[in-house]
Amino acid sequence: MSSSNRSSSGTTMNYSRFLTAVSAARRPSPIRLLTEIQQRSPPSMISLAGGAPNPNTFPFRSASFTMNDGSTFSFDESLMKRALQYSASTGIPELVAWMKKLQRDLHNPPSVSYSPERGQMDLCVTTGSQEGLCKVFEMLVNPGDNVLLDSPTYSGTLAALQPLGCNLINVASDEHGMVPAALKEVLSRWDPADVHQPGSTAPRLLYTIPNGGNPTGASMTTQRKQEVYELARLYDMLIIEDDPYFFLQFDKPWAPSLLSMDVDARIIRTDSFSKILSSGLRIGFVTGPAPLVKRVELHIQASTMHTSTFTQLMVSELVHSWGQEGFLKHIDGVIEFYSKQRDAMMSSADKWLKDVAEWHAPSAGMFLWIKLKGIADTQQLIMEKAIEKEVLMVPGGVFMIDSSKPCPYVRAAFSLSTPQQIDEAFRRLSLLIREAQ
Repeated sequence: MSSSNRSSSGTTMNYSRFLTAVSAARRPSPIRLLTEIQQRSPPSMISLAGGAPNPNTFPFRSASFTMNDGSTFSFDESLMKRALQYSASTGIPELVAWMKKLQRDLHNPPSVSYSPERGQMDLCVTTGSQEGLCKVFEMLVNPGDNVLLDSPTYSGTLAALQPLGCNLINVASDEHGMVPAALKEVLSRWDPADVHQPGSTAPRLLYTIPNGGNPTGASMTTQRKQEVYELARLYDMLIIEDDPYFFLQFDKPWAPSLLSMDVDARIIRTDSFSKILSSGLRIGFVTGPAPLVKRVELHIQASTMHTSTFTQLMVSELVHSWGQEGFLKHIDGVIEFYSKQRDAMMSSADKWLKDVAEWHAPSAGMFLWIKLKGIADTQQLIMEKAIEKEVLMVPGGVFMIDSSKPCPYVRAAFSLSTPQQIDEAFRRLSLLIREAQ
């Protein structure tokens, strides 16, 4: 596997400089390779190689699935045997192919050829985007590395990164996401001419949630994405574009992704079906430069082996029956629901919190980030007093690199509760804030 690629811009990416020693030491599993060969082989192939169990011993024979519109699809006995068996670490071929076409049609990365012979970019299925993130971090983050990320940021990202012993560096964000001027200021500690010198401590990795950020609900503007990407080029950084709320953008046209701007093949993008099909199916995707996606597959081979074949086939049968047009029509329905939920929360916030808090209306996602006035830290208010009043929210400190510092923010989700429940929750919260003030 080549460790470098020449992009359409002429820039040669040396991916080996980004890999951890653990990732560089990983080798393909011969057993996994044989499994994939067997799946591509003609029926005349006789295999005595695999350690797969005999599907005739499985207790399940068939399954039928009914959609919300009343349509159905089934796993017959043959498909059920496949669904319950091991499969390739990269994902089942028909789902990978469908997702590659979707990524090409939605993002059309300038550095991409998706042909199997010479693709610069690749894609693999992960057990939710969280697994993809963890594998990417394991692949790229060494102890002592400087890693840049939004402040505040997703608590699951902090949980994955902090034990790796890296130095997490905050980049300020506002209601429009990461602030390029703040990123430029942070990077000014290093000389771009020296980033490839031995011993350079310049960051090699930037992490961001560009749409409907968790917890802030902020979405980056197109101009900011372009400015951030140019800084990544200047300092030869990889960008992890963690975008689980891409399909929950309330207004069209959807904002162009960082992947759509990626002339160098330096974007690693994680997508999720959790918010739009099912969170329990655990289906996510990593899209990025082929040498790095192949490395992610090696990490998967050594841990989960592959995402559930059963859930992959469920999703594959569904999206193939819908087609891309039907899939996007389903997305429109999901957006319509969350948009109404967002509007209900904004209405209740205006009604109950106007005098005691500040916020910005999110244009994507499922969260409202609320700054409480006159309260330095929300930890006790939310984790003790609010629970006593039977209101559950998340104190803002858990989304900060240093969660011990006082934080005046609260994250409220509008995904599950009814408008009436949201209204009552904010009524109770307003009383608690006034008492605390």
